[in-house]
Amino acid sequence: MAGPASPPSHASIRSRRSAAAWLAIVLGLPLAGCSFDLGSWGSGDKPKPPAVAEKPAADIITPQNISDARGHATRGQVLVHSGKTEEALAEFEQALATDPYNIQALYGRALIYQAQGQHQQAIDDFTSASGLSPQKVEPLIGRAISYLALDKAKEAASDLDEAVQTDPNSGAAWSARGQAYERLGDKAKAAASYNRALALRPKDEAARSGLARTGG
Repeated sequence: MAGPASPPSHASIRSRRSAAAWLAIVLGLPLAGCSFDLGSWGSGDKPKPPAVAEKPAADIITPQNISDARGHATRGQVLVHSGKTEEALAEFEQALATDPYNIQALYGRALIYQAQGQHQQAIDDFTSASGLSPQKVEPLIGRAISYLALDKAKEAASDLDEAVQTDPNSGAAWSARGQAYERLGDKAKAAASYNRALALRPKDEAARSGLARTGG
């Protein structure tokens, strides 16, 4: 008979708590009330590749597919707000089965994966969402948070450098960048990032605590 499962290590618990805390910072809400207000996404984003004629008909994405996928993604957002995460995940997956390029569903599923500690799956979806919508910083911030949870601070810092260049007014990006550079031992960059985050979001307690740690 197999022995009892080993309890999670302190490092693992800290990593999960860190990811959860940073997800809450990015969303601006507790995890139980994740913000999936992505209704403006899609307009002006990277165009979808046209259907290839030699593909089987089943693989061609039709306007009806796109419309159906949007409906599933919208229902997924509503379900998340209602705390029905598993049902929301099913809606996002149905949206992506119908239209693999639906950015709302990719980002929504990534956030659920992240909250569940499935960080590599989250990274994959954030990467897809970022490729389809390169002018949005949210997928970059989300991917960076999962990188931090996996102790990949260098990759996180790279994403957050890109995020603050894309949107210098994103307090969430600056706050997360502070943590990434703090992990890398660069207190100067960390403090500068935390300062910028606080200038944009004076009530950002995570940035305030980080600034105190880094001597800014």
